[in-house]
Amino acid sequence: MGKAKDDSRQSGCPVAYGLDVFGDRWTLVIIRDMLMLGKRYYGEFLDCPERIASNVLADRLKKLEDAKIVSKQIDPVNQSKFIYKLTSKGIELIPMVLEVITWGSKHSPYTNTPPELLRKIKKDRAGTIREIAECLKNDQSFIAKNGWV
Repeated sequence: MGKAKDDSRQSGCPVAYGLDVFGDRWTLVIIRDMLMLGKRYYGEFLDCPERIASNVLADRLKKLEDAKIVSKQIDPVNQSKFIYKLTSKGIELIPMVLEVITWGSKHSPYTNTPPELLRKIKKDRAGTIREIAECLKNDQSFIAKNGWV
């Protein structure tokens, strides 16, 4: 006996469900920025080379929050700002994002992925996943920690 189907996901396909939750360009760019660059504030997400529009950013952050991939909290230092953090459900996306990075770096003629990152993923994927998770726990940028900025 299977799980009850969500009316918005008629097929029950896990790929379709995943794409419904995180499958558009902007959602993955936000998740990438959180995982790899340690971005946590709305203004930091606006400052990306892909130039996300503020209305699109607000919409995607809300969808990620509704899907419980991201949590939104008041910044204890500046209470007029919010901090966005990946939940454990969001952190589980690390392996998928690493695969997209690896695949995109292999096939894109314009990649700017640090070669050291690709070597690190290839040599010790599990260790890289743990290191990214640890950086998130410590509010650190994985990329900056490794000196790839």
